[in-house]
Amino acid sequence: MPVLRRSEAPMQIFTAGQTAHLLPIPELVDTLREVVQDYAAGGILSPERMVIDTADAGGHLLCMPSIAGDIMATKLITIFHGNQALPVIQGQVTCCDARDGAFLFTLDGPETTGRRTAAMSMLAIRLLHRAPPRHVLIVGTGTQARGHIDALRTLYPEAAIRVRGRKSPAVAALCATLDPTGQHIRPETPGDAEAADIVITTTSSHEIVYDAPPRTGRLVIGVGAYRPEMIEIGPNLVLNSQIFVDDPIGAPCEAGDLIQAGVDWRSVRPLATAIDTPPSPDRPILFKSVGCAAWDLAACRLARRRLTESTE
Repeated sequence: MPVLRRSEAPMQIFTAGQTAHLLPIPELVDTLREVVQDYAAGGILSPERMVIDTADAGGHLLCMPSIAGDIMATKLITIFHGNQALPVIQGQVTCCDARDGAFLFTLDGPETTGRRTAAMSMLAIRLLHRAPPRHVLIVGTGTQARGHIDALRTLYPEAAIRVRGRKSPAVAALCATLDPTGQHIRPETPGDAEAADIVITTTSSHEIVYDAPPRTGRLVIGVGAYRPEMIEIGPNLVLNSQIFVDDPIGAPCEAGDLIQAGVDWRSVRPLATAIDTPPSPDRPILFKSVGCAAWDLAACRLARRRLTESTE
């Protein structure tokens, strides 16, 4: 029987569940920390993502490639908010060897995106907050909200998590699903927002959903507004905070909260700089995440490492 060369071997395609198993949050946060530094140092090429709208503007195709010295990763995602029978977000992340171009495996796109986005927020908490969160307010009830709550429960199981959403039934359902006892996760009640030392907005809103006055000691993380016309966080908070972004290349074109507030981009710092130079403890802090193909590459790097270890 002939032996297949590596390029002829069938490429592994992993389901959402298998992808989640390959990307445990603690290890993914550590891998992202490495990749954030590599990206800042120019060791990873990650151009601005390409977004193409369908003819009726009802759907979007996103293509996000990145290349490092060891691997290459390309994410192809479709977003159709009007879908009923199919998921709103569908896609895949394909990993190739950067030495010879061999296709190695494909991860589930939505699962990879959700986990690396939540892990990036956890890295921001580690670098910018510098203390385990005690009270967290999650704004939103969708996939990103669920992913962030799961990540918080994994890394900070003692944190009290409160959820805010436009529709009370959706808030109640999310909380009941993730914590039936209500011991750690509950719908927001009066006073919860003021007590929060971490606020994470996870919506796809085109209107402000969080506009509390900025407060020293509170870290606000904006995740949802990834296009210029989208916004979650009010301009008063934006303009009166120390601002960090995950991707200094993509943020000026995509971070709707910052763009609409008219920020001075010269004052905005990449998250990578906080590794060696922490933020001032005397001013409020805002971290804006827009996503980047390099973070998908981080997920592929971790998956490849775990696959290699499992076969040794």
